[in-house]
Amino acid sequence: MGDSAASHAFPWPVVLFDLDGTLVDSASDIAAAVNRLLAELGHAQVDEATVRSWIGDGARQLITSALRHAGDLQDIEAVMPRFMRHYADCLLLDPQLYPGVVSTLQALRARGVRLAVCTNKPAQFVPPLLEALEIDGFFDAVLGAGDLPERKPHPLPLLHLAEGFGVDITRCLMVGDSAADAGAAIAAGAPLVLVGYGYRRDFDLHGCGALAVIDRFEQLLELR
Repeated sequence: MGDSAASHAFPWPVVLFDLDGTLVDSASDIAAAVNRLLAELGHAQVDEATVRSWIGDGARQLITSALRHAGDLQDIEAVMPRFMRHYADCLLLDPQLYPGVVSTLQALRARGVRLAVCTNKPAQFVPPLLEALEIDGFFDAVLGAGDLPERKPHPLPLLHLAEGFGVDITRCLMVGDSAADAGAAIAAGAPLVLVGYGYRRDFDLHGCGALAVIDRFEQLLELR
């Protein structure tokens, strides 16, 4: 392979990926689910950009934000089962892999890197989404919200995955797009790379101590 990028060893033996906003643009589907719930509750619809600003901290926080936006003070727990039905119905409406995801995952696997998904998306929705997008075969482990007592930004999900791989957390690269990803990586002691195209909201990507902020997914392969 000469001096091509594919000939270089990757610095970390394990990479942990966030899902929504990092590997997959699912905001339109999540927005559809939120709007179906809001319509059911008699509230006005919200635009996708607004929903994007609520994504990243899990479904419960997403709906808390949506109800607060609508001025609805009802109990979140009473609403969640209804939202989860809409979430399931909208999961595969139009999810899109970000450019370069497949080729980059292929290149990492070719270099012997082990890959995992670490997301705050409800755990039951993660495998069907990965399968529908035909990237499920790249990952040795998949961890979603509800699989453990804590979720990002708590370090437990990252530490749990590192333990499962038998690799020290300092050798597991976390790749994400949000404050939850950064918080988990920093708390766990994992090296962190952030993508600039995700659902960052008002989070300062460049000021949190990440090794790099990348604008194209393929730039992962250039890290040294």
